[in-house]
Amino acid sequence: MFNGNGDPIAFNDNWATEQEAEIIATTIPPPHPLESAIVRTLPPDAYTAIVRGVNDQIGIALVEVYALP
Repeated sequence: MFNGNGDPIAFNDNWATEQEAEIIATTIPPPHPLESAIVRTLPPDAYTAIVRGVNDQIGIALVEVYALP
């Protein structure tokens, strides 16, 4: 994930290895531990998510953004 200036602000490969407790606490963790997920509090701005497969393989991705309480 990059901010509006193009600076990297977050990276994740397997959500269960990073931020596991925070992601589970959202009550909507990804179903598979090898999926990516990031929990961040961010100010209003433009953000970019770059999605890549393992070893830069091509595939289909779904990016979802939630406003959590």
